[in-house]
Amino acid sequence: MPRDNMASLIQRVARQARITFRSPAGPAFGENLHRLQQLLDEVRAEDLHLAPRGPSAAAAAPGGGFLRAGAAPPVSYMHICETESFSMGVFLLRSGACIPLHDHPGMNGLLKVLYGTLRIACMDALPPAAAAPPPAAGPCRRALFRSRQQYTPASPPCLLSPHTDNLHQIDAVDGPAAFLDILAPPYDPQHGRDCHYYRLLEGSPAGAEPPGLPREVWLMETPQAADFWCGGEPYPGPRV
Repeated sequence: MPRDNMASLIQRVARQARITFRSPAGPAFGENLHRLQQLLDEVRAEDLHLAPRGPSAAAAAPGGGFLRAGAAPPVSYMHICETESFSMGVFLLRSGACIPLHDHPGMNGLLKVLYGTLRIACMDALPPAAAAPPPAAGPCRRALFRSRQQYTPASPPCLLSPHTDNLHQIDAVDGPAAFLDILAPPYDPQHGRDCHYYRLLEGSPAGAEPPGLPREVWLMETPQAADFWCGGEPYPGPRV
């Protein structure tokens, strides 16, 4: 089947994202979100002029990103566009890289794998409980550990909402990986949408499959991990 014009598909995704998220409380939101998911599911790496990288390739291309203590960033970001209602870009993960467990306060999000394999652990924030949290070195919160699944380019987009799957950890599995990311609205600390990082008190979400999912867990808020930072790269795809 002939593919759509490469320059038009990502523009159509951006146009639909603008329509979808300009009125997230409106009666047509569900229908618009479904249409956005359908469009996003069509996107492939070649539509953005991306090619899978070798297992030892750094995420940052020459001239892009930056080094820290002589090391290339484990994750790089290609900015595509941003409005008041949404942002869109591509994250590139080196082999074995991890975007630690973090939240998206009051935000919707869609993630579509472009190449490689990602393991995504998803959790919901829960209201405070009367029960005391386990001993920890920092603030704790309850969460519902909902799922831990692998995503490939053949998978439908991973969807998060302000209340469902809003916390997640993303691991590159068996090589480098890249995904197209839409967040709505964008992170904005001045409006209460800052990114917070967490650690699962009973172990890493990337470890062996926990029993009995979904189930309640405790998370401890932590600073950004010293071995995680994000570089920048120019976006090579069609202009949006």
